[in-house]
Amino acid sequence: MANYKTIKEQAYEANMQIPAQHLALYTWGNVSAFDKAAGVFAIKPSGVPYPELTADSMVVVDLDGRVVEGNLRPSSDTPTHVVLYKEFAVVDGANINGIIHTHSTYAVSWAQAVRPVPLFGTTHADHIQTEVPCTPYLSEEAVKNDYERETGNLIVSHFRSLKLKPEEVNMVLVGGHGPFCWGATADKAVYNAAVLEEVSHMALNTVLISPAANTLPAYIIDKHYQRKHGPNAYYGQAKK
Repeated sequence: MANYKTIKEQAYEANMQIPAQHLALYTWGNVSAFDKAAGVFAIKPSGVPYPELTADSMVVVDLDGRVVEGNLRPSSDTPTHVVLYKEFAVVDGANINGIIHTHSTYAVSWAQAVRPVPLFGTTHADHIQTEVPCTPYLSEEAVKNDYERETGNLIVSHFRSLKLKPEEVNMVLVGGHGPFCWGATADKAVYNAAVLEEVSHMALNTVLISPAANTLPAYIIDKHYQRKHGPNAYYGQAKK
């Protein structure tokens, strides 16, 4: 019998960061941890409050959406995670081993406006070099067909239409719905969700202060992103 202890612990720890980072009320969020070699991920069980979660309560699901370990129903957003892992991590080969979905206030506010988050400042540019993309609404046909799976398909098609690389742009808003983020680990996915919430808040304040505010010049965007993520990055300490 396969041992999924590691990804279940990773998923549990990451899910516990949702309330700790004030990214969702009640049960309004979920994180998954992916084992690409095994083709499975562990995800939060549906509707279970965070204080009641344990590592053992995480549900392990394969890339066909079948539960392979666990006694509880997985998150209702599981089909979206399936699509994103299959298309971004497996097909595109991106280093994605964690996905998070929340209903954090400021990110959702931009999603409800069906507007990408403009890149106004260096805080945003430290993490991604583009505005945070926002998909259009799902079509009525897609909602009736397979809502959660079609949500994943919409994210993937939106990224491919914009020629965005998921390893570089690790966050997205789904129009009228809310944010999905991902990362090299489940913890990093949570980190990216917290970053998205903060830059969404900053962008809203910027628009309120100056509705005609300009986006950050490209040369400053490039400087801030490259100093953290480029081949000659110098932010932080040298890796041993």
